[in-house]
Amino acid sequence: MTDSPTLTIGRVRKLLNDEFPDVTTSKIRFLETNGLIHPARSPSGYRHFRQSDVDRLRFILRQQRDHFLPLKVIKSQLNQIERGEIPGSGADADDPGPVPEIADEIINLNELARRSDLTPVQARHLVDHGLLTPRNAEGAHQFTTSDVAIALQCAVLLREGLEPRHIRQIRLAASRQAELLDRLTLAMRLSPSPASRRQAARTLSRGAEAIRLLSQSFLMADVKALLSED
Repeated sequence: MTDSPTLTIGRVRKLLNDEFPDVTTSKIRFLETNGLIHPARSPSGYRHFRQSDVDRLRFILRQQRDHFLPLKVIKSQLNQIERGEIPGSGADADDPGPVPEIADEIINLNELARRSDLTPVQARHLVDHGLLTPRNAEGAHQFTTSDVAIALQCAVLLREGLEPRHIRQIRLAASRQAELLDRLTLAMRLSPSPASRRQAARTLSRGAEAIRLLSQSFLMADVKALLSED
C-alpha cells in the first residue's frame, strides 16, 4: 500500500518549517544528493514525496538539531532501521570512522547545472573560480554528485547576490581548515601501523565535524551581532 497523495518539494518544506524554520529547498536537495532520502521522480524529473519521505526527513533533521550527528552516522542509523535493528546498537556506534566517499555518479556540466538550479554559464563560472574541480575525460568536464552538493549551496549564495569571487573566500577558508587536519594526522597516516592509520581516520572525521560546528557557531554569533546593530 503506497502513501497518498504525493507532495512537491515546496510543500514538504512548508510542512517542515514549523518545526525546522531554517530548512530550505536546497537543504532537502542536499540530503537527497547525499543519499539520505529517495523521493520518487516523475517522467519529467519532478520530485514526488510521500508521507514516509517527510517522516524520514523529520528524523534526519531532529538528529542533526538535537544530537549534532554527522550525515554519515544518521545514514547508518537509517540503514539500521530499515534492517529492523535498533540504531546505535552496532559495534561502531561510538566510532563514525572516516569521512565517507558518497558520490560515484558521473555527470556533465549541463546536468550539474540542472540539478543545482544554475545556468550552464553560472556553473562554468564556479569552475573558473576553483569552486568546482571537474575531472577531464576526452576533453569534456565531468562531475560527481559531491559537486552537485557544493553547487547547490553556491546557487543559494549567488541568488542572494554574492559572486563566485566572493564564494571563493569560503573555499579558501575550508582549505586552510583541511591543512590543520593534514598536519595533525600526517604522522599517523604515514605510519606502517594499521592502528595508527585507523586512528588518523577517526581523528580526521571527528576533527572535521568539530571544525564544522565551531565554524557554524562563530558565524551565527557574528550574524546575531550584525542583527543587533540594526
